[in-house]
Amino acid sequence: MTLDTGSGRAGLADTAATRTIVTGDRTRRHRHVGDRGEQRIAWTFLAPFLAAFLLFLVWPLLHGLYLSFTDQSLTGAGGSFIGIANYVEALGDPVMWRSLGNTAWFTVLSTVPLVVLALVMALLVQRGLPGQWLWRLSFFMPYLLASTVISQIWVWIFNPQIGAANGILEAFGLEPIAWLQNPDTNMLAIVVATVWWTIGFNFLLYLAALQNIPETQYEAASIDGAGEWRKLFSITIPQLGQVTVLIVILQVLASLKLFDQAYQMLGGIASETTRSIVQYIYESGFVGYRFGYSAAISYVFFAVIVLIGVIQALATRRRKEHS
Repeated sequence: MTLDTGSGRAGLADTAATRTIVTGDRTRRHRHVGDRGEQRIAWTFLAPFLAAFLLFLVWPLLHGLYLSFTDQSLTGAGGSFIGIANYVEALGDPVMWRSLGNTAWFTVLSTVPLVVLALVMALLVQRGLPGQWLWRLSFFMPYLLASTVISQIWVWIFNPQIGAANGILEAFGLEPIAWLQNPDTNMLAIVVATVWWTIGFNFLLYLAALQNIPETQYEAASIDGAGEWRKLFSITIPQLGQVTVLIVILQVLASLKLFDQAYQMLGGIASETTRSIVQYIYESGFVGYRFGYSAAISYVFFAVIVLIGVIQALATRRRKEHS
């Protein structure tokens, strides 16, 4: 009797192939079911955030954009669609442009010391000031305080009669100044208070960046005979380039939102030299009852912020390309 081994092998091969196909199909189905289960779990965890995102960010943005094309009032009157009339009025409003100018001037005055002084403070702590924990705590502590507390502290410091600021001036034989009442000095007073309040955050960013610079670079420079100033300008500052760009961007965006400290330190009084664009938006909507016009100003300001962000992004990209 002769056995057909070829046919047997072919049958076994066909059976194995069939089993492989079936097993592969089952595996793909299981994977598909597993992927859908994982997606459901992921969406379950994301749902609360997405709901809050849509409710508190997307919807206010869209609703505010709609209001900017209406004559809606805080009292509930109006609400009729008026097209771009609010934007035309805003672009021709000298108070809005003056408020934007005040905001830009504050940004320039505050950003420079908030970057330079933060770097100096971080270098002093990093390079061995005694009692480093105390310096770190004292530099960062004001940042933890609320704007109302900061405002009250500096209102007392700038008090014309009993304030410490005038006490220092009198010690040097200078005349006292009504810091917050004088239009020539009230913006400077707000800048000083803001720098003292917020510099701790930039200080921490610089300190963290300094601690990431390899110590071997300084050791190699010392072997080559480089002094401390040479190390600073050849190693430290170049290594801090990226964090400096980050700090400048964050600081510009934060300074453009000037409102709390200026409003509180001046007691809510609108000063021509300190009224920021955010304060003018508040005054237009909640004092002048013109919600639609206030929304239009806010979107003009939003466009300015976007433009600044684009310019900074392009400048940063160009800097990276050249480096």
